[in-house]
Amino acid sequence: MFVIFGASGNTGSVVASALLDQGKKVRVVARDASKVSDLAKKGAEVFHGDVLDAASVAKALEGAEEGVYFLVPPDPKSTGFIARGKKLAEGYAAALAKSNVKHGVYLSSVGAQLPSGTGPIVTAHNMEETLKGSKTPFTFLRAAYFMENVLNYAHPIKADGVLPVFGGGESYPFPMVATRDIGRVAAEALLAPVAQSRVIELAGPQEYSLADAASEASKIVGKPVKATPLPIDALVPGLVQLGFSEDVAKLYREMTEAFGSGKVGFEGTPTRGKITLAEVLRAGLA
Repeated sequence: MFVIFGASGNTGSVVASALLDQGKKVRVVARDASKVSDLAKKGAEVFHGDVLDAASVAKALEGAEEGVYFLVPPDPKSTGFIARGKKLAEGYAAALAKSNVKHGVYLSSVGAQLPSGTGPIVTAHNMEETLKGSKTPFTFLRAAYFMENVLNYAHPIKADGVLPVFGGGESYPFPMVATRDIGRVAAEALLAPVAQSRVIELAGPQEYSLADAASEASKIVGKPVKATPLPIDALVPGLVQLGFSEDVAKLYREMTEAFGSGKVGFEGTPTRGKITLAEVLRAGLA
């Protein structure tokens, strides 16, 4: 059996669906069963669990010998995001120690090799370091910036023809990847277990700038859209206004600056996904 955490999300749902399509036995973990009803209809076993509860994680892994998919669910309202991530890592490790899971895939991030100065990516680093110490070999899937993040600005894109770019650099191409590609590669990794832990770095078919994203958005919404630079100092108050905690907002500023300075990057040559930025934006903006 495979156990998929985050099965109601953009990547976990793809992982679970791909495994079910291969005729595999799959258990999906969710706090709200209604959000994984489509997977249940395909034959998935639904486990009501909480990733922050180590006992719940251990229970979810019972009988799961083939593989597990882990991630850190986002929590923009967290007032202790890094500490929350460490708690998750410790819970996952404790559960694995009691299990017979042969292989795990963890959704990590580009830049996870760096121990500090990368905002929320530090959580990915901490998780990798913790899981390396488990008896279970892991594939650490270090994904690029999610293409879907551009869709967070769907309202200003549609209403005002503006794609905000905090801190500038709107013409600089950088690695992005679609969450569907992440889910597909994660499922493929689970179906090819390894004897030792490894890293897979993953990007989209090519690099894109946010100016490229604005150009594609213009074609989709049928009016001009401009990638508009805004002061980096506007990022934290802007995110707080949207409901982010100040803690998380400050981490996002640090991450934005780390991307902008070139600090965050891949260690090697990434595997390339298949889905283009235009496909992702068309699905979210049309």
